[in-house]
Amino acid sequence: MMKLLKWLMKAVLVLIGFTLLWTLAYRWINPPATFIMLRDRVHGVAVKHEWVGLHEMSRHLPRAVIGAEDARFCEHRGFDFEAIEKAMEKNKAGGKVRGGSTISQQTAKNAFLWPGRTVVRKGVEAWFTLLIEFIWGKPRIMEVYLNVAELGRGVYGVEAASQHYFNKSAKKLTRIEAARLAAILPQPIKRDAASPGRYTNRYANRIAKRARVVANEGIDACVWS
Repeated sequence: MMKLLKWLMKAVLVLIGFTLLWTLAYRWINPPATFIMLRDRVHGVAVKHEWVGLHEMSRHLPRAVIGAEDARFCEHRGFDFEAIEKAMEKNKAGGKVRGGSTISQQTAKNAFLWPGRTVVRKGVEAWFTLLIEFIWGKPRIMEVYLNVAELGRGVYGVEAASQHYFNKSAKKLTRIEAARLAAILPQPIKRDAASPGRYTNRYANRIAKRARVVANEGIDACVWS
């Protein structure tokens, strides 16, 4: 029994060390692929993905995703417990199930993990969220998020999405175009940023207004620090 416990302890320490080194590496090395990208390739889907630095993309993009996904991005340390509590209350009331994941949590999931909703995967996601908040900082988290997010079938990251939907670089996106990309994030396969349906178009317009507030009130200040 003692030998088993010692072996388990060693295994846990090795895993912790591996995740620390992996996270530290991605602080400077751009993730070459994600599990979802690899899944697409296995299924024969042509993957479009081109990395672009945070300062080489339109500032409208971080502002749009903060306005759409995580208004407290610069305030929390990876978890927005207020948003989680509100999501749980709405889910208990019935209707559409809502999540309370922050941009940090989504980045951890996209960069390191496989798709799924198991308790184990959520636990590992929380661990990686803590690591990237401590090791990367907000600018790097935002940069990675915008470069690995799924934005269409086989389309990953804002540069590939900008070219795919608008035939321009991410640097040249307008506020409404950035808002449209943010609007398709929840359902990137079903929604189209270039020719949005009525719901997506209305949602994008709301995001564009929120993005203006983010800019005017400096809510995105941590991204540019």
